[in-house]
Amino acid sequence: MAWPSVSYPEWSATCDTLHAHTQVLGKLAAELAPPEPQLQHAALRLTARGWETLPLPSPDGGGAFVVVLDLHRHEALVETSGGERQTVPLAPDRAVGAVTVDLLAAVAEVAGEVKIDPAPQEVAWTAPLDADTEHATYDRQAVAEYFGMATRAAAALAAFRAPFRGRSTPVNAWWGSFDLAVNLFSGDPAAPPSDDFIMRNAMNAQEVAVGWWPGDPKHGGAAFYGYAHPAQEGFSASDLGVEGARWDADLGEYVLEWEDVVAASDPHRLAVDFGRRVFRHACSTCGWDADLAASAEGTPPPVA
Repeated sequence: MAWPSVSYPEWSATCDTLHAHTQVLGKLAAELAPPEPQLQHAALRLTARGWETLPLPSPDGGGAFVVVLDLHRHEALVETSGGERQTVPLAPDRAVGAVTVDLLAAVAEVAGEVKIDPAPQEVAWTAPLDADTEHATYDRQAVAEYFGMATRAAAALAAFRAPFRGRSTPVNAWWGSFDLAVNLFSGDPAAPPSDDFIMRNAMNAQEVAVGWWPGDPKHGGAAFYGYAHPAQEGFSASDLGVEGARWDADLGEYVLEWEDVVAASDPHRLAVDFGRRVFRHACSTCGWDADLAASAEGTPPPVA
């Protein structure tokens, strides 16, 4: 079946609105989940419904709850382990601020009150999430196309990560940068690129990241990407041997455009191969353990 595609310029306004909605979920996770290395506790997941938190401890002590952006029903859902449910509609011309206020009220109703920092993160706008009247565009068809793209990208990332025998993450849905990513770690520490809170906590270990994002103002189209941290000399100089893949000096990452993926005879295979080639090259230039590197390509196989 042909993979879905929607160009970033056609849905950028809706993309920003959806991105802002995910930040509310991420803020709840960051506030309530037990802290983990590399800020893994703050990550969300892409599920068959949409973007979703992991189970979070209810502030009222009543068990656990999840918050979901259901991209089929186009609503935000709060659901507790006790079976209580509250929904908030995601609708055209309904501003992020109104959705945020209603969503936090729904959480308070069934799980207990939570106070979050409403300042948006890693985005160009500055309006607090609970007062954001700028982002109110929500095109349901564009959201459906995006979700189809994202689910296929997530499946490719999961297949790339699956055989690796070192420490790795699941396919995380990151609400700051609005991307999906898997991170594979060597086990060695690394110096963060800067001392701000996110960098000093998220990038304090040697890693290779492979991910996908739907586009943003800096890169106006959906693409897979891959990078190494810390990147050693020569990392940017390789031809990965994947048709369409290239080094983007502005981003500091290898990039494979979505349009090249969907045009391939086997898009899934091309996307998985991109991840493997990035990882193989990173391990070679960054001096990873050879056995650990080989495991990412199934040597030895994960299941005998």
